[in-house]
Amino acid sequence: MADTDTETRSGSGSDELIFFVNGKKIVERNADPEMMLLTYLRRKLGLTGTKLGCAEGGCGACTVMLSRYQTHTQQLLHHAVNACLAPLCSLHLVAVTTVEGIGSVARKLHPVQERIARAHGSQCGFCTPGIVMSMYALLRNNPTPKMVDVEEAFQGNLCRCTGYRPILEGYKTLTVEGGCCGGRGRDDGCCMTNGNGAEESCEEDVDESTFLFNAADFAPFDPTQEVIFPPELMSLTTTQTSASLCFHGARATWLQPGSLDEFLRLKWKHPAGRVVVGNTEVGIEVKFKNMVYPVILAPAFIPELNTVTHTEDGVVFGAACTLSHMGAVLKQAVETLPPHQTQVFLAVLEQLRWFAGLQIRNVAAVGGNIMTASPISDLNPVFMAASCRLTLMDKDGRRVVRMDDGFFTGYRKTSLRPQEILLSIEIPYSKESQFVSAFKQSPRREDDISIVTAAMSVTFAPGSEVVEDLRLSYGGMAATTMLATKTAKRLLGRQWGEELLQEACSSLAEEMTLDASAPGGMVTYRRTLTLSLFYKFYLTVLQKLREQGVNVVEVRSDCLSAAEVYHPETPSSVQIYQAVLEGRGQNDVVGRPMMHLSALKQATGEAVYCDDVPLYENELYLALVTSSKAHANILTIDASAAESMPGVVSCVFAADIPGSNTTGPIQSDETVLASQQVTCVGHIIGAVVADTQVHAQRAAKAVKIHYEELKPVVTIQEAIAAQSFYQPIRTIQNGDLEAGFKQADHILEGEIHMGGQEHFYLETNVTLAVPRGEDGEIELFVSTQAATKTQSLVAKALGVPANRVVVRVKRMGGGFGGKETRTTLLSTVVAVAASKLQRPVRCMLDRDEDMLITGGRHPFYGKYKVGFLNSGKVVALDVSYYCNAGNSMDLSLSVMERALFHMENSYSLANVRGRGFLCRTNLPSNTAFRGFGGPQGMMVTESWITDVAQTLGRPAEEVRRLNLYVEGQSTPYNQMLGQFTLDRCWDECLSRSGYQQRHAAVNLYNKQNRWTKRGLAIVPTKFGISFTALFLNQAGALVHIYADGSVLLTHGGTEMGQGLHTKMVQIASRVLDIPCSKIHISETSTNTVPNTSPTAASASSDLNGAAVQNACEILATRLEPFKTKNPKGLWEDWVKAAYFDRVNLSANGFYKTPDLGYAFDSNSGRAFNYFTYGVACSEVEIDCLTGAHKNLSTTIVMDVGHSLNPAIDIGQVEGAFMQGLGLFTLEELHYSPQGVLLTRGPGSYKIPAFGDIPTHLTVSLLRDAPNDKAIFASKAVGEPPLFLAASVFYAIKDAISAARVESGISGPFRLDSPASGERIRNACSDRFTKLCPPAERGSFTPWSVQV
Repeated sequence: MADTDTETRSGSGSDELIFFVNGKKIVERNADPEMMLLTYLRRKLGLTGTKLGCAEGGCGACTVMLSRYQTHTQQLLHHAVNACLAPLCSLHLVAVTTVEGIGSVARKLHPVQERIARAHGSQCGFCTPGIVMSMYALLRNNPTPKMVDVEEAFQGNLCRCTGYRPILEGYKTLTVEGGCCGGRGRDDGCCMTNGNGAEESCEEDVDESTFLFNAADFAPFDPTQEVIFPPELMSLTTTQTSASLCFHGARATWLQPGSLDEFLRLKWKHPAGRVVVGNTEVGIEVKFKNMVYPVILAPAFIPELNTVTHTEDGVVFGAACTLSHMGAVLKQAVETLPPHQTQVFLAVLEQLRWFAGLQIRNVAAVGGNIMTASPISDLNPVFMAASCRLTLMDKDGRRVVRMDDGFFTGYRKTSLRPQEILLSIEIPYSKESQFVSAFKQSPRREDDISIVTAAMSVTFAPGSEVVEDLRLSYGGMAATTMLATKTAKRLLGRQWGEELLQEACSSLAEEMTLDASAPGGMVTYRRTLTLSLFYKFYLTVLQKLREQGVNVVEVRSDCLSAAEVYHPETPSSVQIYQAVLEGRGQNDVVGRPMMHLSALKQATGEAVYCDDVPLYENELYLALVTSSKAHANILTIDASAAESMPGVVSCVFAADIPGSNTTGPIQSDETVLASQQVTCVGHIIGAVVADTQVHAQRAAKAVKIHYEELKPVVTIQEAIAAQSFYQPIRTIQNGDLEAGFKQADHILEGEIHMGGQEHFYLETNVTLAVPRGEDGEIELFVSTQAATKTQSLVAKALGVPANRVVVRVKRMGGGFGGKETRTTLLSTVVAVAASKLQRPVRCMLDRDEDMLITGGRHPFYGKYKVGFLNSGKVVALDVSYYCNAGNSMDLSLSVMERALFHMENSYSLANVRGRGFLCRTNLPSNTAFRGFGGPQGMMVTESWITDVAQTLGRPAEEVRRLNLYVEGQSTPYNQMLGQFTLDRCWDECLSRSGYQQRHAAVNLYNKQNRWTKRGLAIVPTKFGISFTALFLNQAGALVHIYADGSVLLTHGGTEMGQGLHTKMVQIASRVLDIPCSKIHISETSTNTVPNTSPTAASASSDLNGAAVQNACEILATRLEPFKTKNPKGLWEDWVKAAYFDRVNLSANGFYKTPDLGYAFDSNSGRAFNYFTYGVACSEVEIDCLTGAHKNLSTTIVMDVGHSLNPAIDIGQVEGAFMQGLGLFTLEELHYSPQGVLLTRGPGSYKIPAFGDIPTHLTVSLLRDAPNDKAIFASKAVGEPPLFLAASVFYAIKDAISAARVESGISGPFRLDSPASGERIRNACSDRFTKLCPPAERGSFTPWSVQV
């Protein structure tokens, strides 16, 4: 059987694909080579627990576990993999385990599911199943992991809500370090046997608590109780392994050869056939580059391609060996062989540590990595520097080639002939006098694509420092991985010392040039890195030579840290809140750390999100047709090719809209579908509706549009030059500016640019529209924060009254403001299609579409002139803000108003003027994002306060403290500050962070280290709570009590992970005095509570909570007579009695915020109901040579009043902080000069990952700070903490200042946000940056522009 040719044997038919899912046997007779496991699970098997987050293996939401029995080792292998990249056809004889297969709320939870939920590690819950499965796969392979194993297991998982800390804390309880109590106990055994595990607190703080969950409540983990590998599969595997398989699809054929001979024959017959093992590269080409591969060859299970052999020269790996397997073998070798032989192995392992995520390394093959020939491959530089030998083969024989500068012949091309395959790679042992290092520089450490990678190998004449052989290999510096041959030649025979270093650097600067317009940009940074990384290598080798007794110069002690290899420390954290006083009723859970109501369902995959709603009988799928030009007139639209494609039912364009084509959340300045002109790339022109998603998307790409291009305005600077602004231009002015500047001892001017930010909610935009067949009724299931706005805009587009449109929101997989208005872009189009065809229509955007179309946080540019005294007291400020609004108004005016309301942050300014300009550009309209302009406004403030401190040479914290508001002062918009707690937050933050000792330690560290520097900053925030649009400050609730005593609660707010529903249930439970278990919230819908405000502005708990309280109080009053009559009765008795007495057991609640209403023209009236305050202190360490930084510690003190739920509030503080950390230090949206978004997924756009959390994180909720302006003395918490991450940005700036002093530069300098590695490195001027001057502006077209 094994030798039969796959194709001839199968004829035209396909083989049977046999695999198991959660223990059930699946026999698929029509396996489609182009279908991924994720689609099969969700659409064919109805297992919707596994989520789609990005379709490129970058977020981990789709993680499942694959298990297979290896016959040659007789072992069971378990791997976590990305279901979005796992081809269905690759799963023959594999057991798949999904989140549903390990436990459920209905049956029994698995400890992995229970612990993430009870530790508060699931907020929106969309990423939770993937994280659960990553942890589950780890435990299946290693039932007693260490924390470093857990951290490695999560390298391929992202979460946008939690800030990661609670996830790690929950899973720490399953590790060696965690023991029974999460490691919070004392040294002598379990904390539970020794009383409270919380640290002894001082006498006065008896009610201070540091417990958010009690690990003693967790079900124990018993590894012997796991699901068994299907016995039938074990026997099938032993009989069937070497069989060849063939699967035919509509566009592709999958051939899985059973032997090496057959593989070589097939490759001879199909030289263009694509070889696929892990599909981690090909999957992306097919999905995002529209590649079609008619023949796919899958040799993953051919024994010769999987063998590992140890020879006298090194270790030979078959080309299909996975990166995980290669890593394990090399680790073993390093532990057993003498150190001088394993230099190359260590370099490979160093690169593997940061290579993608574990899910990718588990399936990606080493041969695939070489043959992909990516210019930024992490491993190829090491293979080239080590001159690895590759064995190539075709049916006529084999040849051996070296990986040198002749192997890669061009961009993604190698010297292999079309019929050849790569059989194996030999990684050599190193020699006695050989030293090898590998480096990778990327925006984010874990799971990131490199900017520059390098591997360097030097061999010395025995016992000397004379260079005998030198190989310097770089990735990211050309279209291929390249060797710096000229430089290497020059240095042969030279002594390893300062002269060689100088020569090497000037030679590399000459040899490693890059065109100023090179793809990927960052040209100066990349060139500097080639020198910086060589310098690190130079120092490392010097140290090693000395260790070997060779007489070379000693490395100066202040340079040692430059050669250190980064090893992350396991993060530790403390959370502090005020515990509820004893003696309160058990029913009253307000103020207690109650778990998110949906957390358990989210951890088992049972929570239903919009796209999890089962398919309707005759449902269709919609795909959008969008503009490829930033500004153009549409000449013609030709959909004929699309209409004739398989599965296509209809195309929808502007002419199909029955109602109005004008739309927009406030101004009607947008179209549902563009018909005459497009004003941004991603502008929606039409849609294709087909029977499946694949058919709809393929057809959408076939719609041809001809344009007449117009000149676009892309950046803020272009808009200023063209005076392209929306009206009005807002101003807030107070005091006498002229007099203020006259009074000042110093006046300085400055500017800062702040980049935008993608929301990156894990669940992209999704709408399901179901026409109801009569009177124009339609029902929509939407992932939106604004059900009412969706209702009104859909009604307008359909030309029906709002009472015919019902919008239902169960939950969102994250929102962050991105689903406040921009969801209607999709919802209106889907509704128009459903109405036209009178059939249910669904659309969930792919991540790249979502990022392209929906806009993000507004980029801001701030210019300021500030007058101040010698003491540091600021006496005058004139500031202008420019925001990049995009191609429509959307909410930009309100965003700018909030920026102006926060232009002084927390500082008292007597004379001030702020102006806000809205730039009209040809980018997708920017929109609401957590903080809503506040962070941008305050970022500019902190920039000038830092400049003031640097000008005077004073510590920044002194200048900040001196200018802080005090109780009773007024803001520039004339609002008096009452119940002011900022000074308390400041002092507590100083003491909890040990600021003075830290400051001294940082100064000492910076004296002792030249190439790494530490920085420290403490930053306050004051955030106004209310919608700036007066009418939105209202909310409704509807509460039903049923005759059995159960309560159904609805309110106007939506649940996106922030725990709003949980807080509402807590409030109702207190007012009605019944347990939470009797109260249920099903969903938010427009037919229960009408005219709702969007769930935004952090005000939803305040507004909806008060409305719920109002409704419940009405009901409690109605039940009071029955309680009085029967005081010993139960709740159910009183409800029944009221029902039989014909009392209305349903009530409407309503609330509007009192005494609000600010007027810009008179600068009077209350803008905000109250303020939320907070202070954060952060310490960082930067690597001056590469621009990388480490977040060492952060202490946050937040005033959230009397917290309704400390677990949820601390989760909000940490989640907002991590989002801010992304905004200020990591996340960069790159646009081409033509206005095309270049960063469209997690591969190129980096949000913070598990490894980015501060090593020490303390969050304390300020005690004894009741707020009389909101429900039960609480405060809003969603947005205010985000800006506190600016403390990390200014700590980085502080560290850069220390580096600049070493180069003799002092005083203020401009650092734009985010403080990326590139900006940090370029700001640390030194001898290396001088060798790589930037190209002159205007002499080239940059790859990306600052918008």
